[in-house]
Amino acid sequence: MPFVNIKTPEAALNKAQKTEIGHRITDLLAEYFSEAARPHTVVLIEEVKDGGYYRADELFVLPEAYRAAG
Repeated sequence: MPFVNIKTPEAALNKAQKTEIGHRITDLLAEYFSEAARPHTVVLIEEVKDGGYYRADELFVLPEAYRAAG
């Protein structure tokens, strides 16, 4: 079973964007593993809370301008 785990900053993606990512990754994996893999492919999109990780040696908080709308 193909399994993909994506971590993004909290609120960086809206529901439609997550859905599109899931479909596109599933399509990509079906190309490599055949259509038989499609019903067994799992795409997990995890949101990391603001302040939940470091980037460039600083605690990361997603700027408001980069937050997904709706």
